[in-house]
Order: sequence, then structure tokens, then C-alpha cells
Amino acid sequence: MSREEKVLSPYACLNKNSLGRVHEEPDCPIRLPFQRDRDRIIHSKTFRRLTHKTQVFLAPTGDHYRTRLTHALEVSQIARTIASALYLNEPLTEAIALGHDLGHTPFGHAGEKALNNLHPGGFRHSEQSIRVVEVLEKKGKGLNLTHEVKDGILRHSKGRGKILPDDLSSLPGTLEGQVVRVADIIAYVNHDLDDAIRAGILQESQIPADIRKHVGKTHSERLGSMILDLVTNTAKQGGSRLVLSAEMLDHITALRRFLYENVYEIKKVQEDFEKSMKILQELYGYFLDKDLPLGFPDKHSEWEQEIKYQTDTPKERIVCDFVAGMTDRYALDLYSTLFFPKPWSVH
Repeated sequence: MSREEKVLSPYACLNKNSLGRVHEEPDCPIRLPFQRDRDRIIHSKTFRRLTHKTQVFLAPTGDHYRTRLTHALEVSQIARTIASALYLNEPLTEAIALGHDLGHTPFGHAGEKALNNLHPGGFRHSEQSIRVVEVLEKKGKGLNLTHEVKDGILRHSKGRGKILPDDLSSLPGTLEGQVVRVADIIAYVNHDLDDAIRAGILQESQIPADIRKHVGKTHSERLGSMILDLVTNTAKQGGSRLVLSAEMLDHITALRRFLYENVYEIKKVQEDFEKSMKILQELYGYFLDKDLPLGFPDKHSEWEQEIKYQTDTPKERIVCDFVAGMTDRYALDLYSTLFFPKPWSVH
């Protein structure tokens, strides 16, 4: 019997039960498959670029605002805490958490909305994350991740839907993937609240009294309360599916609604949202009008190594991959290069 079988919950996903990879590989003498997936994600170029992609606030200059990278790390920490307490597979949980936003656009959901409006067939960052790990990374070879990691990445997103839906068919196939899905919302409702206070958009006193009283007065207390509630109630119900108390589910839903009304949809944030969409719309249109190869500016030539040109790849798909992969500062710099006039030097 393997160590996993001895230690983990009967509801955990074991490496030996994985559906495997598209391309078979020899085993690693040190690491199990899900550990290798986690390492491949961490060492990917796309993962590194998350450090300069918006979480909520556009290209923040402050050192302590969250980015997509720090968001992924916080989701990973929360998800691993839950997985450990429930005796689930931590490396699988961590791999899904670290990879869940690889396909996110610059400027956060503003970029996602812009590409969804522009690209034929629409655009969802979870689907783009799968394209990143299957096609775009390693110059078209992809990362060849296991089925379970890709399934968790693809089905992590919930938008404004139910945190724990009754229909399990929409959820990841593993309990580890479902943990990441819940950890994602626990992370963002807490750290976006923290960043909004840091930015002066909110004051501590504005946090709903019910949240402060029953969930916690501080960032740490609120995180701890949500995690403990999920672990405790899941264990009480046998551990086969994730369970939050009705009260905590209401509190998290109320906090998410509060953030939409007081942070995400306020005038200042929406103004930046619209400006960001315009930048990506114009970049998308500019490159869509270019012949292939796109002829990136010299300082951006590494993109030509990353975007996979194929005779059967529509230009719209290539341009979408290019724009979606940009960081905030890359998009701003390129937009300036292409559309801003340069001072004319006359000698």
C-alpha cells in the first residue's frame, strides 16, 4: 500500500488513480505526477508574468497591493490548509491553485470582458488557462499536465454564481479541485476588501456589522473563520463533499455582494475598467489588421517564440493569445509605442 493510501482520505485523488497525461512520460524517481505538475506551473513564463497582472487595481504603484501572482499564492495557501485538514492530496490542490489564473488577461476582468466581446466564440480566462498549459507554453509543446490538474483549472471559475452549487456536474471532478474553487472566493473577498481599505476606497467602519461580529474584525480573523467553518462542517458530514454552514455561506455571499456594490462597480474603478477595455480593443484591432507573422517591435520579439503559428490557427486566435498573455505594463508600453506620437527631433 502506498503512503498516499495509508494517509489520505478515501475521497482524496491518489496519483495512482490519475487519468494521466495526453503524452505519456517516464516516472520521476523523486516526484509524483501531481508534484511535477505543480513544479512545471511554477517554472513557466506565464506564471511569472502574473506578477504584473491586475487583481483589482490597475497597475498599482504601491508595493502591497495584490496582483494575479500574489492572489494565486494566497489561494494556494488557503487551499492547502483546507486540503491538509481534510486529508486530501496537497500537491494536486497546490498545482490547481497555482495554475488557475494562468489564462487571465491584463487589467483583470476588464481585459477578459474586452476579449470576450471581440474574439469569435468569446473568451473565458479558465479556458485560456487550459490553452496556455496545452499549447502556448514551451514554444507550442505545452506543459503536458495531468487530467486532474487541468480539470480543476478549467472548472474553478464561478463568477457571481453559487459558492457551493447543488449541481455537482459543474464542479471539478476531484474534491481537491472543488477546494480550490472555494479557496479562490475566500481569498478574493478577503484580500480585495483589504486592498480597498488600503486604497482608501473603504474604511474599516464600513464593513457590514454582521460580518465584523460573526466572521471577524480583522483580515486574519475573517480568513480563519471561513476556513474553519468549511473544514469543520465538511468533516461533520463525512468528507465526501464540501459543506459550509448556512450562516457562513450567507456571510460570504453578503461580503461578495458588498464588494461589488462598494468596490468593483464604483465610478472610479469602472472608469479605469472602461479605459483598460479600450486599450485592449485597440491593440486587438491593430494586430488583427497585420499580416502574419505579426512583426512585433524588436523589444517584444520573445512573443514570436511563444505564440504558436500554424497554418490551421486563425489569425483571430493568434492575436487573442498575444493580447491575453500581456501584462498590464506590457500592454500600456506597447499601446504607447503604437498609438502615442513621439516628439519630433529637428537638427
